[in-house]
Amino acid sequence: MSRWLHQRADDVCSLRCSVTALCVVVALAGKVAAFADAPGRPDVPPLPEPATVKQQDLPLLHPQIDALVDASLAASGVSAAEPASDGEFVRRIYLDLIGRVPGVDETREFLVDAAANTDARTQLIDRLLDSPEHVRRMQYVLDEMIMERRGGANVPDAEWKAWLRQSVADNRSWSWIANEILSADGAETEKRPPAKFYLDRDFASEVVTRDVGRVFLGVDLECAQCHDHPNIETYLQRHYYGINAFLSRSYVFTDAKSKKKMLGEKAEGEVKFTSVFTSEEGGTAPRLLDLPPIADPEGTAGEYVAKPDKTTRGVPKYSRRQQLAEQMTAPENLDFRRNIANRIWALMAGRGLVEPLDVRHAGNPAAHPELLSLLAERLRDSGDDLRWLMREIALSNAYQRSSSPIEVEASDAADAQVVQASLDEAAETSDEGSSEPAAVADFQAARIKPLSPEQLAWSVMQVLGVTDRTLAAKQAELAKKDGDAGAKKADDPVWQEQMLGEALKSNVDQFAAQFAGQGGQKTGFDATANQALFLINGSLVQGWLEPISGSLTERLLKIEDNGQLADELFLCVLGRQPNAEEAAEFQSVLGGADDRTQAVKDLIWALLASAEFRFNH
Repeated sequence: MSRWLHQRADDVCSLRCSVTALCVVVALAGKVAAFADAPGRPDVPPLPEPATVKQQDLPLLHPQIDALVDASLAASGVSAAEPASDGEFVRRIYLDLIGRVPGVDETREFLVDAAANTDARTQLIDRLLDSPEHVRRMQYVLDEMIMERRGGANVPDAEWKAWLRQSVADNRSWSWIANEILSADGAETEKRPPAKFYLDRDFASEVVTRDVGRVFLGVDLECAQCHDHPNIETYLQRHYYGINAFLSRSYVFTDAKSKKKMLGEKAEGEVKFTSVFTSEEGGTAPRLLDLPPIADPEGTAGEYVAKPDKTTRGVPKYSRRQQLAEQMTAPENLDFRRNIANRIWALMAGRGLVEPLDVRHAGNPAAHPELLSLLAERLRDSGDDLRWLMREIALSNAYQRSSSPIEVEASDAADAQVVQASLDEAAETSDEGSSEPAAVADFQAARIKPLSPEQLAWSVMQVLGVTDRTLAAKQAELAKKDGDAGAKKADDPVWQEQMLGEALKSNVDQFAAQFAGQGGQKTGFDATANQALFLINGSLVQGWLEPISGSLTERLLKIEDNGQLADELFLCVLGRQPNAEEAAEFQSVLGGADDRTQAVKDLIWALLASAEFRFNH
């Protein structure tokens, strides 16, 4: 595994460039294992209410995923990797579903269970998806996807994230979440959080039009604002203005008393555009890409619930912005489902079926178009249940493969060279929009993927004992304050997760400030010198390495046998036992150390700084 992570890191995440920026880290870690019905709408069945859709009533999706993937591999003459070991799987699934590595006791418990129970993986997937930590994980994911780590003060960040958390905890569907966001005006207190999408973009017309297309449809139409896209034939100016027509009547209104910004809307106004290339003029009613245009109902022009003036927020009887929410989430809009299915696949598999995630078009097709269509259609059938989709992907053989491809066996060297050349070509073309080669490169083995800033923060805190130490202190504090009632509450997983989220938020924010890139959800990797310095010299991580009560350093120093210490260290940090070379290296360092405490701290840090810890694999 360690050697494979080194070999694949360049392909997946451009790690070769990162090594220069992280030279100090690599120097020390190098000795370690690195590693609604509307006119013209087609007759489509109504979308089922999420609450009425039960997982057990849906056809299993993961066998269909595997059938398509396996057929592509077979057609390409490529053998799939072996299933991931239980140790690989438990680390991967914890990171993907709850956003941190498993604790050492959780790893041991699963390894024992998996050795005797063939359903252990399925049961673990279900347990993690039902956990409060999954709620926190998806809050981070959706926040990054929708708000793209954007600043803004119109809607408090805490209110927005609390709304996301509650939506995930209630297992609200993606269509419900999108509908709430796209229809929000921020006027009602209880409806204000989802208006952050609009208000913290200042409802700038070109920004919200572009971001509705990117975030909810997976198409970046920015360059189609002034003319048909010069490089992408299927991105047309009318596509941009079709989305804009839903929004063009809305505007920012500031309430005189509260000083809060909210959206008002007019009951008239049409969209016209002119190509700067051809001077051709056009106009469009509201529409989403190539779906039918939506005509305003007869008699609604100029009709208001509240007519706009300097002191009154305009509220029309018929809202085009509300129509945007309804049309976006309508059953026939498969582009809406293709986009989120692609993003969830990228979250789980390390790379979208379409890359970049917001540049889907005919010239940049999905690596496996049939698979993307399958995911979109089945997601719609589920009532747009993201938790169900993540479960089905996690249950697939494609997800559970090792990140090490199967060794090539050939009758002679020439055959081996032919096979290797085809794999190299597949890897090279996987970023060029070619469908079949990318399918080979993406599906032969699990891709390694960089940890998000939040995954990295929670994983480091888990490994070094910060999480457990904080939880124990907060539980004791609550029990002392409220007696038996407090002790009972302290055992509630929901309370524990919310308390830890609040208590450790500043730590997570520091990691995000250092490791988060610009923009929204991405699958690439880039490293900087500042990130290396944060890990090397930063007071936060260095403080956690001190041998204080409940820390990993303190626990390891109690182990006198150097071999046992190395075994425990590797299991705690990397979730596996050291190989013979690693064990010998670590024991040599420990045996020759003048300062055993410092040696243990250095070895812990070296593993934390290794590629194997920094990536999910």
